[in-house]
This record gives sequence, structure tokens and C-alpha cells, in this order.
Amino acid sequence: MTQTPTAPTPAQGQARAHFAVPASHPMVTVLGSGDALLRVIEKAFPAADIHVRGNEIRAVGDAHEVALIQRLFDEMMLVLRTGQPMTEDAVERSIAMLRADEAGEGDGPETPAEVLTQNILSSRGRTIRPKTLNQKRYVDAIDKNTIVFGIGPAGTGKTYLAMAKAVQALQAKQVNRIILTRPAVEAGERLGFLPGTLYEKIDPYLRPLYDALHDMLDPDSIPRLMAAGTIEVAPLAYMRGRTLNDAFIILDEAQNTSVEQMKMFLTRLGFESKIVITGDVTQVDLPNGTKSGLRQVQDILEGIDDVHFSRLTSHDVVRHKLVGRIVDAYEKYDDSQQNKKNGK
Repeated sequence: MTQTPTAPTPAQGQARAHFAVPASHPMVTVLGSGDALLRVIEKAFPAADIHVRGNEIRAVGDAHEVALIQRLFDEMMLVLRTGQPMTEDAVERSIAMLRADEAGEGDGPETPAEVLTQNILSSRGRTIRPKTLNQKRYVDAIDKNTIVFGIGPAGTGKTYLAMAKAVQALQAKQVNRIILTRPAVEAGERLGFLPGTLYEKIDPYLRPLYDALHDMLDPDSIPRLMAAGTIEVAPLAYMRGRTLNDAFIILDEAQNTSVEQMKMFLTRLGFESKIVITGDVTQVDLPNGTKSGLRQVQDILEGIDDVHFSRLTSHDVVRHKLVGRIVDAYEKYDDSQQNKKNGK
């Protein structure tokens, strides 16, 4: 942080922005502990001079950059006024959204504050909300459509956000039950060689769904809800022959469904139900020669009314920053191998 009595006078072609933080907001909420948020902003705008004096922030530099800095602080204040703290990650994502909008790459009216303050579910002292523009649009699509596909790499919140919407719908009595399912396909392992009963063999494949439920509901209530059939967690094969009414149904790891399984699952849809299907088409564990139902269904259902495809990318990864870079590196490698195969 730079604290000076006066900010430098703008040179020719430069602009100045002035931002006063209201007295009701401590400067630490804007600048971050140890000025961590300010350092993120300074790193993102290296050509601009940002100066802080008391509760006033001034920026001098290129007109476009200074305008973005002004918009950034405006958006940060909108978030802070809701009582939600700003984090380094939230500041970085806000800057990315503002830059995309300025470059004409933003294709919607959503602002960073609108994305970061959309609450889905509050549970056990924490609030679940989208963290990126694509995540917000995914959540909005679930509200507006009967069938939604969430397709993207690991760590983009596809399943977690869908489950939060399912719990929200159950609590609002929009549905009577939640059904969570996954295909029990081995990721390089064989179920038959695992010890235990069939249920004990399948259970590890469903464990991530249980883990997410424990984040969103009182753990003591989950066995009761499952015993009553209000929440059901089962392998995909158990869906065959059923019609699922008044339910919020989530099919996770859908890239590991066959074409026949995907058709079977989609036709389970009953009255007053909603389906969310999530998967990553780059991580298919099906035996060689078996076509992924998630890959094919995009060609079949794209454009059908009340069916929506939400596609998330490495920019929507909300795990460790390195995860996004790993996803990008694998995509780059796969593209290079495909080009070699095609003789390019």
C-alpha cells in the first residue's frame, strides 16, 4: 500500500479516480488484512499508481485502467454492504469479469457484485453461492429449466451447486424428495475384486455425494431423511423402471453413462420434477469402445426447449488455483496430441 499526503498529478493522457470509503466500513474490509486485497489490485494494474490516505483511495494512470479500478471499488463496496467479506479470490474474479466486460467478451448484464452476492443456501454458519459468472448462469438455468446439464472440468462446482439447489428446493417444499445417483463405473479398478457386499462395493462411488450432503444439512438429520425416502442416494442402475415424480434428481459423473443409460435416466422424469446432470467429458472411465452418453446427448438435445446445457471451464475452478492451471495444461497437451495424430 502506498500512503502519501497527495497523489501525483496525472500526466498528459492519464486520468485520476477518487474513491471515498464510507466511515461505516473499516478500511481493512476494503484493503484486506495486511493490505492483501490492495496487493491483488496493484498486481492486476501494475501501470497505475494507487494511493491510500485515511479513508480515501486515489488511482492515477491510463484512462481505461483507472476506470476499471473505479468500477472495481464500486463493486467491492456493493458486496461489502451486504455483509459479505471480500476475499483475494473474489477480488481476482471481479477484476477478470470487469476486464472481460470492457473487452466486449462479457455476454450478459451481470456485474461482479450480482454474481458474488447471490445466496443459494445458508447452512451451519456458512453460505453457498456461485463464485463465477458461469456458475451464476448455471444456477439461474436450474431455476428456469426442467433439465440442466452442467458440463465442465473438476472443481467447477457442478455437483456441489446442484446439490445446494436441491436442498433449497426441498426446504422450500418445491419437491418432496432428492434423488442423487452416479454410475458405478470403475476408474481403473474392478468392483468385483473389492471386498464386501454389493452395497459396500458401490458405497465409495457415492461417498462424494454424502460428503456434500453433510456440508448442507444437519448430519444428524440425514439418516432420518434417508430412512424416510426423502433423500435417496443410489447407483444409476437402481433408476431403471421407475418414474420419479415431485423430485429433484441429480446424476453425477454422467460422462460414465453409456448412451443407453443416459436415455434410460432421462426418461425417468416424472411430473413436478427437475433433473440436473453433471459430468466432465474429458474424464471418461468407460471401457474402450463404449460411447459416453454425456457426449452424445449434447448432439441430440441441444436446442430443445426446457433443456439447458451449462458449460464451465478452467476459469470456473474454485479449488486451489493450481487446479485450473492443471486443467489448462491437460487440455493443451490433448490438443497437441490430437494435432499430431491429424498430421498438423
